[in-house]
Amino acid sequence: MEINSDVTLNPVTEADQEAWLGLWAQYLIFYKADVSDAVTELSWKRLLDPKEPMGCILARQGAKAVGFANHVQHRSTWTCGDYLYLEDLFVDPSVRGQGVGGKLINALYALAAQAGCSRVYWHTHQTNSTAMLLYDRIGERSGFVHYQHQLQAG
Repeated sequence: MEINSDVTLNPVTEADQEAWLGLWAQYLIFYKADVSDAVTELSWKRLLDPKEPMGCILARQGAKAVGFANHVQHRSTWTCGDYLYLEDLFVDPSVRGQGVGGKLINALYALAAQAGCSRVYWHTHQTNSTAMLLYDRIGERSGFVHYQHQLQAG
């Protein structure tokens, strides 16, 4: 389905806090995740701080915030250019299937290219089959399996 032409994408500003928090809360519910208010507040501050390697693109349809892409730029031992990691992508259920997710990812591709990055990458849960339909069209599976070990400090 084609995206409505009134969807705009912009980096978040302080004025977007309430909109971002509303979408962030829905995102955490979707993933059944519990993130403390302190971590949420710190993340928001980092997304706004130009000295941080983090950022966020907010999608709006008219005046309503309908999605976001939180990203982190970092060095790589595999290339001279940095990588851009799409850490969190969320689209409001009311507009899913209208191209907002693809538009956000394409905006990250452009941002990464402008910054001289050599790769954009992301992960998704293996059960997120709807999102994977999009990801399989606009990206490629790396073949790597993601592992993690949770520490107390986070």
